[in-house]
Amino acid sequence: MRYLLKGVSYIFHPLFIPMGGTISYFLITPKFSSLQLQSGNVLPIFILTVIIPIILFLILRNLGLISSIFAPKLEERKYPLYLSMIIHFMILYKVIPLNYINELYYFFVGLLIASFTTLLLLFARIKASVHLLGMGSILVYLVGLSIHFEINITFAIAIFTFMTGLVATSRLFMKAHSKIELVIGFLVGCCSQLFVFKYWL
Repeated sequence: MRYLLKGVSYIFHPLFIPMGGTISYFLITPKFSSLQLQSGNVLPIFILTVIIPIILFLILRNLGLISSIFAPKLEERKYPLYLSMIIHFMILYKVIPLNYINELYYFFVGLLIASFTTLLLLFARIKASVHLLGMGSILVYLVGLSIHFEINITFAIAIFTFMTGLVATSRLFMKAHSKIELVIGFLVGCCSQLFVFKYWL
């Protein structure tokens, strides 16, 4: 059980949330999207949100600024958040405008708002769970896509709701967060996506 729950924390690491939202859009949308449009968004987003952060993590770890990919200490968490905000800005102003997709654009606006909110909470010495922030963001985004395109994806939403609970259990089991920190992270993720609904839903 320990290995299973630890594996869940790696599989649903916040690092993969931007790619998760991007792929979810292309799987759900009934709009025609050419291979060029898909690759024009997926490939640069993958490089910016997965490859580059992994490289920078290795650099930060070698410098002694971060001890683990989960950034367990309060003072360590600001570096991934700064990096996340910079990357989201780059995606919003350099990547998506080249192959503009309204729904995807505001998903990243929501992620940017969530990262900024988490950073503010960090300065207030509140350690919100970024894992649950990511899960809440995608969960609400899936609901939004279902309503927007009028497509029944109840089963996918139910599965992701179950996985959100599993991630929360994993973080508690690993003693990475308290229950209130998990709730705060989840609410930040959900509310940031709900906030941008009015612009695309």
